[in-house]
Amino acid sequence: MRLKFCFLFLLALTACSAQVQTQANRPDSLNFPDLEFEFPQVAHLTLANGIEVYLREDHDLPLVEVTAMVGGGSVFDPPDMTGLSDLFVEGLQTGGAGAYSSEQLEENLDNMAADLAVSSSDYAYTINMSMRRQDLEQGAAILADILREPGFDPQRIEVARQGLIEGVRRRNDDPGAIAGRTLSQTIYKNHPLGRVPKKNTLENIQREDLLRLHQTYFQPNNLSLAVSGDIDLEVLKVLLGQIFEGWEASELPNLEPPALPEMPQNGGISIADKDIPQTTIMLGQPGIDKNNPDVMTLKVANFILGGGGFNSRMMREIRSNQGLAYSVYSYFQIGRVLPELFIAKCETKCGSTLEVVGMMRAEMQAMIDLPVSDKELTTAKESLINSFVFAFTNSHSIVTRQQRLDFYAYPVDYMQTYRQKIAAVTTEDVQRVAKQYLRPDQLQIVLVGRKNEFEQDPGAALGMPVENVDLGLE
Repeated sequence: MRLKFCFLFLLALTACSAQVQTQANRPDSLNFPDLEFEFPQVAHLTLANGIEVYLREDHDLPLVEVTAMVGGGSVFDPPDMTGLSDLFVEGLQTGGAGAYSSEQLEENLDNMAADLAVSSSDYAYTINMSMRRQDLEQGAAILADILREPGFDPQRIEVARQGLIEGVRRRNDDPGAIAGRTLSQTIYKNHPLGRVPKKNTLENIQREDLLRLHQTYFQPNNLSLAVSGDIDLEVLKVLLGQIFEGWEASELPNLEPPALPEMPQNGGISIADKDIPQTTIMLGQPGIDKNNPDVMTLKVANFILGGGGFNSRMMREIRSNQGLAYSVYSYFQIGRVLPELFIAKCETKCGSTLEVVGMMRAEMQAMIDLPVSDKELTTAKESLINSFVFAFTNSHSIVTRQQRLDFYAYPVDYMQTYRQKIAAVTTEDVQRVAKQYLRPDQLQIVLVGRKNEFEQDPGAALGMPVENVDLGLE
């Protein structure tokens, strides 16, 4: 009996001790030192012919990844050949290169287990290639052939063209895509940022147009290479000297994009009547570019408004409090060259469309009218600062980020001062930029859904002119 009593006493003592220990180690009572973060270093050199090279060595695995960026892009596509850059990159990837036919090039890449991806954006063409270290010399030679002597196999071009035309035919399948292109066309009008490919513009493009585009933009002094992986700088210099031997710098093309049209000064509503059970809502207005001095303050303000997930006002009110949407968010597209858009987006049942639009505009107005709380500000700044490290998740993300920062002429200390600038934002700053950049009465509002199920006439409810979107395909 005495033994049993002692056992129970020890058991109780252990439980009490564990409880005290648990209470002492509550997560909210723990203290940690401030996070120390050193900006990762990237080696940089400029070759004699003008190619900019960035290297981040990483010898953990026998792999090498290369990203090539060439200035150009869809913003320079002629109006009657909208979609030229889309077809160009398809031909670049699948049309063969150098002495290789399209089939031979694909076979060689398959044998090396190498990945090749080619894409275009508004201002650049990008080629990404990853391979085993043992195949680097062969892979680099193939990349050089693609950059210097693309084949543009006519049959492959035609296959790619038909694929793009099929994409045009199916572009009304996705209500989000309808809303996005309608918003861009409304704000940018016939500027390249507002154009979309059509069947006839794709059919206008000939193989000679692809060759001309290549000859214009694919020059060594218009090229940058980001390299990461199992290779050191001296070996890379030798390799690049071999594969680009004889490729001389030439006159750079004009990379000044067409000026933007006059931006809309009054709000408006565009309605695409589509037989779907929920409305895609997209609100937009002209935004900013990377050189705007309020970039960091707007990041904080937008986090509070709609960019912070469940920490944002739009999500909290429209989803959590009212249950009217699964997701609602906002963001500034910070233009790398030209100013781009502020966008807020949501999906809700057709019968609550105008109610949700009103709530989204009301949250924007509240940011203008009243200072944000200290708690909101602290959460936004801490979240943005703490998520900063995820910009450097692997060696290639580090080196390509530096490549893009230089390619688009960001300030030299942009990343080094990012956290300090976010931390310096005040409640007064947030309200100031809200007043300056948010214009809820001048929004371009796009609604894609069953118009006959809206609660009332959108024009009367929102006090804006209405334009019906023609979903016919050309």
